[in-house]
Amino acid sequence: MAAPDSPGLPNAPGSPVPVPAGTPAPAAAGRRTVFLLAHTGRPAAVRSAERVVLGLLHHSIGVRVLAAEAADLPLPASVAVETVAEATPDVLDGCELLIVLGGDGTLLRGAEFARASGVPMLGVNLGRVGFLAEAERDDLDQVVERVVSKAYEVEERMTLDVTVHNNGDVLYTDWALNEAAVQKDAPERMLEVVVAIDGRPVTGFGCDGVICATPTGSTAYAFSAGGPVMWPEVEALLMVPIGAHALFAKPMVTTPDAVLAVEVEPHTPAGVLWCDGRRTAALPAGVRVEVRRGAVPVRLARLHHASFADRLVAKFALPVSGWRGAPH
Repeated sequence: MAAPDSPGLPNAPGSPVPVPAGTPAPAAAGRRTVFLLAHTGRPAAVRSAERVVLGLLHHSIGVRVLAAEAADLPLPASVAVETVAEATPDVLDGCELLIVLGGDGTLLRGAEFARASGVPMLGVNLGRVGFLAEAERDDLDQVVERVVSKAYEVEERMTLDVTVHNNGDVLYTDWALNEAAVQKDAPERMLEVVVAIDGRPVTGFGCDGVICATPTGSTAYAFSAGGPVMWPEVEALLMVPIGAHALFAKPMVTTPDAVLAVEVEPHTPAGVLWCDGRRTAALPAGVRVEVRRGAVPVRLARLHHASFADRLVAKFALPVSGWRGAPH
């Protein structure tokens, strides 16, 4: 049976979201509203969320949060935020922006909300790398100012649609922003696979797994597995073997309209599918995992026009002190 797009986020909006008794009424019609998602298990995220909430409310912009997260925010009693009880796509109805505060895991959680709702996501990195983030924790005041003045642009990022087939039957469907990874489930044995592009087999090998990634995901798991860094504007799909025992097991870059396939050999141990490292499904021996360009992109809010090269240097602290090119 096919799985939903993501846990807690059905494919279609359902009935109105129940609001706990005693919570503030929804914002008045016409009032600008922003949804805030944070990893409230981290003290730094709680402090940052409080700062953003107070800043937005000061400028008469409504803030909507999940009730469970609102309970963790030390907001003054006089501060009223709108709360919703359940994480369904329609909780972002009427919101112009989704602000996400946290590390890579929280940002990918926010991407689930953004894809399901179509609302742009503005990520603030409170973790280590945070390639999906547009700002850092020191930029919170600027984030509020740019949201208030609507000084941001929106770009679309390619996603992946993932289907698991078994003898003509569809066992599972999912999606990913970064990558879909077919991996071994038994650490003591390799996974035997055959990979194919557009229905044509290319090669087979024993491995720890195979990653199918978007350009956005090229700096995530695929990067650590030895794949190339791809600029987000590139229209392409990426396939990267993990620990392959073969002479020809190199990363491959295809057109964005290609269909990537990984077949798990019938005689091999069962595998496991991970989508963005968040959603997983068992892969019995003999199944085929097909990955293609996603029908629904994720929309990201951008505050800066810095080049992707500058972002790489900043995120990975790359040594560039010897560069003698002309200043821009």
